[in-house]
Amino acid sequence: MVTPMQTRYNKLGPRLAETLRKHHFEAWYFEETGDALDKLYALVPADHTVSWGGSLSIDNEGVQAALGKKGCTLIDRDKAATPEERVELQRKGLLADTFLGSVNAIAESGEIINIDGFGNRVAAYIYGPKQVVLLVGLNKAAKTLDDAMVRARTIAAPLNMQRFAGQYPDAPCAKTGSCGNCSAPDSICSYITIMRLCRPAGRIKVILVGKDLGL
Repeated sequence: MVTPMQTRYNKLGPRLAETLRKHHFEAWYFEETGDALDKLYALVPADHTVSWGGSLSIDNEGVQAALGKKGCTLIDRDKAATPEERVELQRKGLLADTFLGSVNAIAESGEIINIDGFGNRVAAYIYGPKQVVLLVGLNKAAKTLDDAMVRARTIAAPLNMQRFAGQYPDAPCAKTGSCGNCSAPDSICSYITIMRLCRPAGRIKVILVGKDLGL
């Protein structure tokens, strides 16, 4: 039985993909996660070096392991033995052939919103890797740019902070679960980006999925 939410996603997904293409992103909509992953794997050649940001959408689907089996060289910051090595791996990720990730929110008008604590993820999205491939569940969709910003700030960021609350206990949203519009040293809202257009055209590839993926 097709649920009302799935029906909504199936109507919204193709329209949003078309809007993104008008903004010079490459974009596709898939109802099923498996089909979306097949597209992702087809976009990444076996000889590519691949890195990624801290994306549950990517982590939960086992994308990294699958690309490793394909033959890709993985730049995995989580394998670093020291904080200094982790930073160096993140720096290397900025020059990967393919950078993987998701988004914090995406407006039906075609803008993509991301929030980052240290900036390595949004930096890679904007410039550096040859291509960026984003796997995006339609739970990230919002009606307008303003709505998308609200989602990123008041839903995605506090939820993501709960993943890292043990590392950053002094951030207000780690304590309350709600955005405090803070300037705390532990804030993960240091850098907020709006990707309005893709330049060069087609460098950023957005795979929309008619499922709830990530936060």
